Amino acid sequence: MVEDNKEQSVRQFLDLVKKSRRGKFKVYIGMSAGVGKTYRMLQEAHALLKNGIDIQIGYIETHNREETHALLAGIPLIPRRKLFYKGKEMEEMDVQAILSRNPEVVIVDELAHSNIEGSKNTKRWQDVMDILESGISVISAVNIQHLESMNEEIEKITGIPITERIPDRVLDVADEIVNIDLTADELIDRLKSGKIYDKTKIERALGNFFQSERILQLRELALREVAHHVEKKISIEIPKQIKLRPERFMACISTNNVTAKIVIRKTARLASYYRSPWIVLYVQNNSESSDRIKLDLQRHLINNFKLATELGAEVIKVKSDEVTKTIMRIAQEKEITTICIGKPHLNLFQVIMRTAVFNELLRNISSTETDLVILS
Repeated sequence: MVEDNKEQSVRQFLDLVKKSRRGKFKVYIGMSAGVGKTYRMLQEAHALLKNGIDIQIGYIETHNREETHALLAGIPLIPRRKLFYKGKEMEEMDVQAILSRNPEVVIVDELAHSNIEGSKNTKRWQDVMDILESGISVISAVNIQHLESMNEEIEKITGIPITERIPDRVLDVADEIVNIDLTADELIDRLKSGKIYDKTKIERALGNFFQSERILQLRELALREVAHHVEKKISIEIPKQIKLRPERFMACISTNNVTAKIVIRKTARLASYYRSPWIVLYVQNNSESSDRIKLDLQRHLINNFKLATELGAEVIKVKSDEVTKTIMRIAQEKEITTICIGKPHLNLFQVIMRTAVFNELLRNISSTETDLVILS
């Protein structure tokens, strides 16, 4: 027992040492393209250079915006890596060159970017994690629509599917998050004056993404996200005198793909807000056994397990026809404080046939201190 305690103490100390060696991570976040994230990163680079900090550009994308492009002058640039993909010459950030040069700080734009096939990592945020682990600090930028847990909400607002996304935990490891904020009118004025897109694309942008109502909704999400991270930082750095009950969330999912995704993403947001561990539970009854379930449902289920893991959940799969008892047993074993389920989409016949499970769950929960959240 004494030896185990010693080993644990050593591991904890090593973790602290590694953490202190890790580079600092700063992220500029915005509600959309054109708010000025890249411009601000380059302004900061000039300020750091004047103060004797060895800062270099690992990857930048100015989109040929004149004011932004002008700020490149004087900042050391690490050349991109050239490679051929599907017969075309492409460019990617050269992570190895960054590690070899070992600057104090490196700028890495477009955090949600997907790397070309054949790269060491599939995503740029993974490259950034490697750079941070080497002790190099990173300044990066991302738009709010690329945050994984907000995917459905953003798509509903914009009507545009977002394929490049980052897990929420990437922002969780950031030492500083800065929101680049503009009003809807200011952003639209920038677009009309040609400061965001080429003039041939302005009218189309105004009719699609750059509508006041959409911009306002995205702005609210961006402001809320940054405020949420500030609150988390304060709660970490300023110890509370009264210890509150630690929250532990459990998302219960089924083979209903759409509902499962919503439950997973919304529970991830809740867990992130409370800085708490969380679980995704799938109870497989006899009718959903692998020899009976349709292949497309199996595929969706596997994808949802993968999504949950990417968002930081522990995934638990249990075979049982006693759904309620299994949920309550796992909740008790894992000391769950809040169970999250999807809003039932049932017709009258299904309500008559299946609400017994729901009613039993309510009865069981009412005798405990566990909360039940129904996510719409």
